[in-house]
Parts: sequence; C-alpha cells; structure tokens
Amino acid sequence: MIKLVNVEKFYSGNSIKTYVLRNINLEIKEGEFVSVMGPSGSGKSTLLNIIGMLDAPSSGEYFFYDKPVHKLSEKQLTELHKNYIGFVFQSYHLIDEMTVYENLEMPLLYQKVKSDERKGRVAEILDRFTMVAKKDLFPNQLSGGQQQLVAIARAIIARPKLILADEPTGNLHSEQGKDIMNMLKKLNGEGTTIVQVTHSEVNAEYGNRIIRLSDGWIEK
Repeated sequence: MIKLVNVEKFYSGNSIKTYVLRNINLEIKEGEFVSVMGPSGSGKSTLLNIIGMLDAPSSGEYFFYDKPVHKLSEKQLTELHKNYIGFVFQSYHLIDEMTVYENLEMPLLYQKVKSDERKGRVAEILDRFTMVAKKDLFPNQLSGGQQQLVAIARAIIARPKLILADEPTGNLHSEQGKDIMNMLKKLNGEGTTIVQVTHSEVNAEYGNRIIRLSDGWIEK
C-alpha cells in the first residue's frame, strides 16, 4: 500500500541543510496497524504528513498503491488524499463555526456524496459514536474527549483505506484515551490500515508493528 524509498526531508538556509528525515525506507501493507515512536523532534509528525500527502519529501520516492506520489500534480494528490486518507490530529481541527453534524458532513460534500446517502451516513456515525444528542452543538460546547471523538468520526465517515493519527489521545484522560484506541483497533479489525504517531508505549502496543525514529533515522 505504502512504499517510501530513500525519503529525506531537509530545510536549507545559509547553505546549511537541516535534516528532519534521513534515508527513510519503509513499507506498510494494507490492513496493518503501525505505531511510530520517538522523542520530540525525531521527525514523527513530518513522516506522517509525508505519508498523508500534506507535505512533500525533499528527495526520494513515495508510492501509494503503486502510484508515484512524488511525481503527481497538486490536483492528483488532492484526489488521492480525499478518496483514500482520513487524518486525526491531536488538536482536533474541527471547524468552530459548524455544528457536529456539519463537521461530519464536510468530507462527504468534498466527495460529492448525494444528499440522501450523506444524511444516512452521518446518522449512522452519530449513532455509532453515541453522539446523536450532540449533533447540533458547536465544538466549543464539547469537552476535549468529545471533540476528539468527532474528529475521529469525521476521519472515518468517508470510509478511507488509511487513517493517519497524530497523538490521537494526547489531550485526553486515560479512560477516554482507551476508548479512542479501542475504536482505532476495531476499525483496523474491519480492514482499515492505521498509522499512528504516539509517545505512549501503551498506545503503541495496540499496533502490530512499532517503528522507532531517532534524529530523523529509523532505528534498526
């Protein structure tokens, strides 16, 4: 599903290159649940953003379902991202001016899903996440845990093949965090590929493989 070949990310200034990722060679198969670990500044979020096509590598090759991502146009990348990838951020990234219902509907509007199907899928996911009573509330009326649940619901409503989660339980207390991790594990059991960045050894164990980064390198 995902293949990175000699991927590097660096920033140039005053003829000095500052490396964030070095010589990353990585394959992730469909249906895997991969945890990426490492200290702050090791390149974890950058790696996730490159896999999620929100950032481009400085050099190297990236293949997604055998498509050469490093050669695709902005428009082609947007299409791939829209149709295959769901993102869960630590800081939720919900739209403040929209209700829970409208936040959940947004990815389906992007995908041009017809009105009746949109309503059905939003109703189904509100029910699945036991949030029916909160559908008309705005993000600032929800607790942190509830906002994160909405963010995960929004990530999966478009039925992506791949979910990328950046510290998905970072702002939650332990019980809420466990609920989120169990939800991701269940989705993985249903066939969704998941790549999560985490500081937590406990959360990392939910995956079937752990990749450790150090100073931009994958530890052997």
